[in-house]
Amino acid sequence: MSSAADTSKNYLNHEKGLWSWLTTVDHKRIGIMYMITVLLFFAIGGAFAMLIRLELFAPGGTFEAQVYNQFMTFHGAIMVFMVIIPGIPAFLGNFVLPLHLGAKDVAFPKVNLMSWYCLIVGAIISFISLFYHGADTGWTFYTPYSIQTDNGTILLVLGAFVMGFSSILTGVNFVATTHRLRCKGMGFFQMPLFVWGLYSTAILQVIATPVLGITLLLLAAEKIMGIGFFDPKLGGDPVLFQHFFWFYSHPAVYIMILPAMGIISELITAFSRKVIFGYKAIAFSSVGIAAVSFFVWGHHMFVSGQSELAGVIFSFLTMLVGVPTAIKTFNWVATMYKGSIQFQSPMLYALGFLFLFTIGGVTGIMLATMAMDVHFHDTYFVVAHFHYVMVGGTLMAIMGGIYYWFPKMFGKMYSELGAQLSFVLIFVGFNVTFFPQFILGAKGMPRRYHDYPEAFSFLNSVSSIGSWTIGLGFIVALIVIIHGLLKGAKAPDNPWGAKTLEWQTTSPPPHENFYTDPVVTGGPYEYR
Repeated sequence: MSSAADTSKNYLNHEKGLWSWLTTVDHKRIGIMYMITVLLFFAIGGAFAMLIRLELFAPGGTFEAQVYNQFMTFHGAIMVFMVIIPGIPAFLGNFVLPLHLGAKDVAFPKVNLMSWYCLIVGAIISFISLFYHGADTGWTFYTPYSIQTDNGTILLVLGAFVMGFSSILTGVNFVATTHRLRCKGMGFFQMPLFVWGLYSTAILQVIATPVLGITLLLLAAEKIMGIGFFDPKLGGDPVLFQHFFWFYSHPAVYIMILPAMGIISELITAFSRKVIFGYKAIAFSSVGIAAVSFFVWGHHMFVSGQSELAGVIFSFLTMLVGVPTAIKTFNWVATMYKGSIQFQSPMLYALGFLFLFTIGGVTGIMLATMAMDVHFHDTYFVVAHFHYVMVGGTLMAIMGGIYYWFPKMFGKMYSELGAQLSFVLIFVGFNVTFFPQFILGAKGMPRRYHDYPEAFSFLNSVSSIGSWTIGLGFIVALIVIIHGLLKGAKAPDNPWGAKTLEWQTTSPPPHENFYTDPVVTGGPYEYR
């Protein structure tokens, strides 16, 4: 442990001025810049969600149908491409990964900075589409409508294409860092489970994202130059677009959720005061989920006219994903069993993740069953399932990770009472918002409609009230974070008594991460 004098200089005050941040190659500073960027995009995407639920609060139009479709498109595109996909790897992953490995930085620091600029440039291009009559295709950009419509869809598509480079560059960096920069004594099976989650995610980012990039480039070429790929009028096949898009977008689901699972492993270990149960099983299950994710895209297309044999195969493979996921869940529960559990705010978010993600997973098995999917397809049941997995899963993990690593990032403590209040509001609001949508979907309410019959009114009103409760919860969380930054008490180096290497350096860490090179002499979560 370093002396008190060492703490006067850290990565936050190592250099001063805005330019030093915009040109930094320090992974910790880049992680903080990603944090600010992602939270800003989250606020914008959340505002569009509030407008969607305002429209759906009661039957009858508040906005025109096309305006509603634009709200829905930008909410989906922002949340997927600018928040949930880059959220954990780019923000928390960037900050924590080298510290977890005992490294001084990522393998390619300048490429790391470039990945942040790719996200910024791509987002700017996407937002410019708002001034060109918006985009109303939904975040999936389904053809042939996305080709034939006369609005800013092409700019939104090109923005997503540029943001894909950010994802690829981050993935390459994390793979190289994990292989080449582990500290002395750290083999693959001494790595924290968050690293395993990031590593598996990075492989998906590198392999799957180029498929989306090529698909969006073909769509843009078709729209600009009239080359027939997906438009039947030009001799193309719109179902081909769905195959390409979902070949990426289902692995993208695991790009969103695998690092979240890694965070949950860290939180449950730290706040149960136990070594994780079944370390290797959880580690291999991350790789297993990543591998299977490339073979399940067809479950999005049960009603597209594909053969019954293909449907049966995709249904079986989709259910197979439940095996490694169940392994993780069982091992998390087994870790908590007879543990000395501390119910602090990061642990509350971890428990919230377990509850919400389990509901999302069980309903996913229902949607993987062809007979049920035909009924539920394109209804609010799918919307509820998706949000229970992505929002209930990924965002719960992000919030838990922010509170867990906040003392390490900024050297300050936050209000525990305020953090717990934010959890209650978000958790209760989330269930009030999305659980009624399972019932709405089962009753046949289609998604992407801006109006509906009176019979669906009550549950939609309840759902809208829940969404505003979620918004209030995130406002409280923001206040807690800002208050902690401005007036929080000085954080100790290891406030949680955690075992991983980032807690063995000062809070906040020095520019070079560690004052002496760490050496691992024990097994997983037994670092010295």
